Amino acid sequence: MADKEQGKKPRKKSATVCGYPISIFFIVVNEFCERFSYYGMRAVLVLYFKYFLRWDDDFATTIYHTFVALCYLTPILGAIVADSWLGKFKTIVYLSIVYALGQVIMAISAIHDITDGNKDGIPDNIALHVGLSMMGLLLIALGTGGIKPCVAAFGGDQFEEHQEKQRSTFFSIFYLSINAGSLLSTVITPILRAQQCGIHTKQQCYPLAFGVPAALMVVSLIVFIIGSGMYTKTAPQGNIMVKFCKCIGFAIKNRFRHRAPAYPKRDHWMDWAEEKYDKLLIAQVKMVVKVLFLYIPLPMFWALFDQQGSRWTLQATTMDGNFGLLIIQPDQMQTVNPILILALVPIMDSVVYPLISKCKLNFTPLKRMTVGMLFAALAFVSAALVQIQIDKTLPNFPSETEGQVKFINMVDRPLEITAGTHSFVLEPLKANEDYLSFQEPFQLTIGNLSDLVSFQDGSRNTISIIQDGAQPRTVQFNDITAKPEQGANAIRFFNGFGSALNITVGDMEYGITTPNNMSVYVDLPRGNSAFRLISTAGDVCILDKELGFGSSYTLIIPSSFAFGPNCAQSIQEVIDIKPNSVHMAWQIPQYFLMTAGEVVFSVTGLEFSYSQAPSNMKSVLQAGWLLTVAVGNIIVLIIAEAATLEDQWAEYILFASLLVLVCIVFAIMGYFYTYTDPAKIEAQFAQKEPEDKERKKSLEMTKRDSVGSHGERKRKISDSSSDEKGDYQTKI
Repeated sequence: MADKEQGKKPRKKSATVCGYPISIFFIVVNEFCERFSYYGMRAVLVLYFKYFLRWDDDFATTIYHTFVALCYLTPILGAIVADSWLGKFKTIVYLSIVYALGQVIMAISAIHDITDGNKDGIPDNIALHVGLSMMGLLLIALGTGGIKPCVAAFGGDQFEEHQEKQRSTFFSIFYLSINAGSLLSTVITPILRAQQCGIHTKQQCYPLAFGVPAALMVVSLIVFIIGSGMYTKTAPQGNIMVKFCKCIGFAIKNRFRHRAPAYPKRDHWMDWAEEKYDKLLIAQVKMVVKVLFLYIPLPMFWALFDQQGSRWTLQATTMDGNFGLLIIQPDQMQTVNPILILALVPIMDSVVYPLISKCKLNFTPLKRMTVGMLFAALAFVSAALVQIQIDKTLPNFPSETEGQVKFINMVDRPLEITAGTHSFVLEPLKANEDYLSFQEPFQLTIGNLSDLVSFQDGSRNTISIIQDGAQPRTVQFNDITAKPEQGANAIRFFNGFGSALNITVGDMEYGITTPNNMSVYVDLPRGNSAFRLISTAGDVCILDKELGFGSSYTLIIPSSFAFGPNCAQSIQEVIDIKPNSVHMAWQIPQYFLMTAGEVVFSVTGLEFSYSQAPSNMKSVLQAGWLLTVAVGNIIVLIIAEAATLEDQWAEYILFASLLVLVCIVFAIMGYFYTYTDPAKIEAQFAQKEPEDKERKKSLEMTKRDSVGSHGERKRKISDSSSDEKGDYQTKI
């Protein structure tokens, strides 16, 4: 870092391997580690908000998209700092330190034991965790956004002018490292998150899921600094973005100053900048403004695209992730996107586009982008259809003005039960299939037993009917009123056995369950669970049960239970909440449509912007492109907070409809757009530049002469007035 960045000094000869500067290998490794860090942290972020910070889906989605929006706003700041003051190398180093610090703070914020005074797994001081999280995310947004426009450009600076082929290959490798980092991180960090860790209580291991990306960011910084002595560094030459903004600002100000009808109109509002800026720069600004105008509808595409990491991940938590040999975590479904990108990009370039060209169809870049937006809208229609199927499988939980009840018959004979207006016969060791809903206390009649039953509004309850002497008796227990979090399974036991039992599963304990009592719920992951039932005499019974995703069971230990080889066969199960039955594979069509839209829209959009941008303002359009991503995420957080739609599928349809509407507007704008050749326009103005400078110089001289003559006349008038005033005073 101590090296002074070169200005217009001759480029130093850097060591090469196979014609490539050694320095680029440090840059590629740096980018891989940084992208792993960013996408790894982002993959589990919305689940961290929901399950650790205990935010609801809407607020978690809002904060997630606020963070993503900041990540795409700060590149403008990074570009200005690098080009105007620090240079690319120092900007990358300083902001990478900020970035790594943010990742470390995020990992610390996820350690629940630091404020878990009750040792129950729930942080006591949640405000501390929220504050640390927000500070970490702010630093990460500043770091990742600030270095985004610098790293690729800094890599391009390492090549000599005659190394165009090597430079092109470098950018291919560079973007491959981006996809490789994002793909690996979205596979690995959800696995780390799913691990159990903690000092006092075992929970989802968010500190590890955030800690590994933090470590990769530190590695990224170290690797980049190691290569310091090998880099070709250029001093900041002034930011074209600042000059671009100043030119537009002067044109607007000058037009406002000369808004009177007496001033002649000009062909374009940017022509009002001619008094200060040369025509070549003004022509370049016109070309950029023309493209930026087309960018206005584009944020709506990104509003849908970036919900893969928020709404779609939350949708996956209510689905079945069993793929046979693999168990997919909800946040791992995001890996479908980079995998499909690697497959679809070459297919589009080498198969689809050539076929369209052979069919003599004029598939212009703007038409491609329109098709990409339609694909994204279809992806959300697909997501809505999947959500409708998920909603059909979700339990009917009680409203705030009603309670629900289920009955379990623990006696050895069928019972005729009347609960309010409901009458049915319940067989031994069985429960009624669905919960019954009541908005007020109801009369319960079981044989000769009659009782008025009441419960809290919004609650779910189980009433166990046990034998108490000659007559049955009821015992009431509270049930869970929501799907178990993160696809876990809530399992409890009712002990109908004649003595107390100690029940354990793995390293978790239910504790001692006394006769005719219900144990606590224990959340267990998907897969096989081996329950150990231990009597006071030390007898052991092993119950193996295969669990799915998001279920809740009450396991009934009957009075006839006996320890022995076949002890587990007498244990009956009652399903309180059915496991997730809609498979995560049904999300693949929506990911395919969205990725196809991304390939057609994003790749084409970048190529279009590059081809329509002046040679010295390609970075300005790149900043404008990133800004559309930021605005798209802002749209999501506005709709997530403003829309009061109760059904998630309806929100998906709303987004799809808005994108179709915007797509129509964009298609109309594209129809009237005239493609330009920036190089040709620049060449024309470059030939006229000496004449323009001479004309401007002549105008300035004329202006100065005019001001001088005006000043001389003003002075003479002033002197004349003074003489007249003196004469007047003499006369008095």
